[in-house]
Amino acid sequence: MSQSIAAHPDRLLPADPGTRSIARSLLARVQDLPIISPHGHVDAAVIEQDTPFPDPAALLVSPDHYVTRLIHASGVPLDRLRPPVDPSATAPESRTVWRALCEAWPLFEGTASGYWLRDQFRRVFGLDQEISGATADASFDAISARLQEADFRPRRLFKDFNIEVLATTDDPLDDLAAHRALAADATFHGRVLPTFRPDAYLNPAAPAWAGNVERLIAMAGDGGSGFAGYLTALQNRRRYFIEHGAVSADHGVRTPRTLKLDAADAERLFERSRSGRATGAERDDFEAHMMYQMARMSVEDGLVMTIHPGSFRNHHTDTFTKYGADTGHDIPFAVNYTEAIRPVLQDFGTNKDFHLVLFTLDETVFSRELAPLAGFYPSVYLGAPWWFLDAPDAMLRFRSAVTETAGFSRSSGFIDDTRAFCSIPARHDASRRIEAAFLARLVAEHRVSEDRAHDIIVDLVDASPRRVFKL
Repeated sequence: MSQSIAAHPDRLLPADPGTRSIARSLLARVQDLPIISPHGHVDAAVIEQDTPFPDPAALLVSPDHYVTRLIHASGVPLDRLRPPVDPSATAPESRTVWRALCEAWPLFEGTASGYWLRDQFRRVFGLDQEISGATADASFDAISARLQEADFRPRRLFKDFNIEVLATTDDPLDDLAAHRALAADATFHGRVLPTFRPDAYLNPAAPAWAGNVERLIAMAGDGGSGFAGYLTALQNRRRYFIEHGAVSADHGVRTPRTLKLDAADAERLFERSRSGRATGAERDDFEAHMMYQMARMSVEDGLVMTIHPGSFRNHHTDTFTKYGADTGHDIPFAVNYTEAIRPVLQDFGTNKDFHLVLFTLDETVFSRELAPLAGFYPSVYLGAPWWFLDAPDAMLRFRSAVTETAGFSRSSGFIDDTRAFCSIPARHDASRRIEAAFLARLVAEHRVSEDRAHDIIVDLVDASPRRVFKL
């Protein structure tokens, strides 16, 4: 017998009745504020063209590696959950994929993915019963019918979700046509901003790096060549992104290491990398130097610099070969920020125009490194819990770890970092509930007044992302 989807108004709020009452008041203060999403992965063209969403499996299961990874861990082969890279291979049928999720649904209890999905099922798609093996076909049909409704399109949902700003993640050579069209469209009342993501052009170990660099220089190098033409091209493309509304440059690096080299050494490593003669250590040194260069450029052009290190990408080679990247086997590892980021902070850490937002997948650096760095350097801000850490208990651990050293003002605001457009309201709602829960405890313990807590939660939800990302 299927169960109804519960939507308790006090979900994620404290269990203690007195503290919960304070949290309710704090949540009410921010619950209806617009969504500011300064970092994510939704395709701007989907919004610009108002593209209908695909079937339930293609929308909610196959592209979401947080979902497929846990089902796969239970013994379900990935060929039943997502299409392979080879276009000639047979892709799984959508109902089969959906049934795999429904049968595995009990596995998601207590997980962040389960929380987001349940909220979407109820609030976005109107389901009133929990999914299960027994309800797989009925729930597939119900969601499919919702997806066919005339008003269930990205532009209408953008408005219904109360999104004010949504940033995308874009290749440096993208023409940003969708962003340009949205900015010029008087019927669209939101902001969709591009984000400069140059990883494939900075890391010589990246696939096709040499070819990417050649295209970059040819397109934007102003006729220059070599390392000088490369730097000019990066600067020009950053300027192009700024002209199209960009406020930040995002860097998904393996480690946060930065390195300041003189011009001759940088030129030498660039040429060795281009010719394929660079050692692994030399490639790492070049990437670290380019992270320093990206910081320098951010000081000059004003783009906020965000850094996402600490992931061992594509941990399982056979899965990567067959299914490609972002298929559930990117695994976190420990990082060192204090030494790694010092060359940048030595030169730019006290520059009032430089905003550096530091993220981590390693919770141990919250209190040991990130909070002290943000508690001293005016340029450094604490990125919200990211990826494996963007779950309720991890969000609370983050607040507990950093607040006593860095306070609340050094936070970036919530970052949903999602490709799953329909999950954005659930993610921001959960963050607001967690902020209310944390602040309510401080009020109940007489560490913060309730009036100040109301001011703080508005700052965390609304003013912080605007301030940090210069919106």
